[in-house]
Amino acid sequence: MDLNSLKNLELLYIEDDVDVMNQTKLILDDFVKVVHTAVNGEEGLEKALSLPIDIIVVDINMPKMNGIDMIKTLKNEHEKNIPCIITTAHTDTEYLIDAINLKVDGYIIKPINIKDLINSIYTVMLPIIQKKEIEGCAHVVESLSALVGGKKIEILKFIIENLDEEKIFHGSYQDIMEALDVSKPTVVNMFKQLIGAGILEKIKNKVYKFKRTDLIA
Repeated sequence: MDLNSLKNLELLYIEDDVDVMNQTKLILDDFVKVVHTAVNGEEGLEKALSLPIDIIVVDINMPKMNGIDMIKTLKNEHEKNIPCIITTAHTDTEYLIDAINLKVDGYIIKPINIKDLINSIYTVMLPIIQKKEIEGCAHVVESLSALVGGKKIEILKFIIENLDEEKIFHGSYQDIMEALDVSKPTVVNMFKQLIGAGILEKIKNKVYKFKRTDLIA
């Protein structure tokens, strides 16, 4: 299990018991990028609609709006299909049929076992993360296919050959134009393609990070 795959996730944790929320958040912070919190369903719904949330962990019994109603409103009224894991006490069994009908992605019995929670988050998110990675690679391959042959491949080789130890390229369009005798539009278009494909990342003017050397090698 590669838990590093969770590092870019933004998680929304909704729990009305502030002590439980703070203790659980403290641990979740070590596994995901950001843990947003809310203390009731209304606040949770507002954050789910306004923030780039990847997954929701929500308690059932809460004031103002319970977790089931929050998920129902999110899915049915706002058509937001964010993966949801519910946390539930043994006495909340009357809500489980509603949870099944809403197709929640997982549930954790309280008191929360943090290992079970992390495992559940990983299980729910892994197919989504893998799909994004496959789509990203497909985009890179598609972009690279346009570079084969001609001056563009020379530009790509020039960039690779002039990377420093940290895979940083320090150079201007003019450097490449003079070294390879190519036009400025060709160089500009090449850089746009590499940035769009996630191969280059512009750090500042004339400084680029080469991110996907594994695909070029």
